[in-house]
Amino acid sequence: MLQKHFQMLARYNTLANRRIYDACALLSDAERKRARPAFFKSIHGTLNHIMVGDRIWLTRFAGEKIPSTGLDAILYEDFAELSAVRRLEDRRIENFAAGLTEEFIKGTIKYVNNQGKLYEDPVELLITHFFNHQTHHRGQIHDMLTQTEIAPPVLDMHRIINP
Repeated sequence: MLQKHFQMLARYNTLANRRIYDACALLSDAERKRARPAFFKSIHGTLNHIMVGDRIWLTRFAGEKIPSTGLDAILYEDFAELSAVRRLEDRRIENFAAGLTEEFIKGTIKYVNNQGKLYEDPVELLITHFFNHQTHHRGQIHDMLTQTEIAPPVLDMHRIINP
């Protein structure tokens, strides 16, 4: 059952990201990069942070080691490039969810966080966190959009999955 649940979250994630990116595309580059009272300092910074987090977790899920440093890295200065890469990353996430097995979900993953602390956590919890992380930061972007001339999109899961 968890495989189907995570597949639904992956699909929601893709569709919610499209809505956020479509709204952000209506802003000027300066408006997307404008300093705002947010942890990653701007809409653009937060969009990049989500990408950083996705790449860290997908690498860990693949059994590879990656330090979670540079959480505020700007991977893509150009919004069009960031948007194109986001679509590819969302496809990668949906493929990841489609390939989940019960055996993998019931396992654990050891990793080192950005403070250098070693953890071993249940995969089920980490995958849940992975999707929650995006939702959390999309919510911040949603709030930052309210500070612009652009109306933020509806992101309610039941309105996106079952319109």
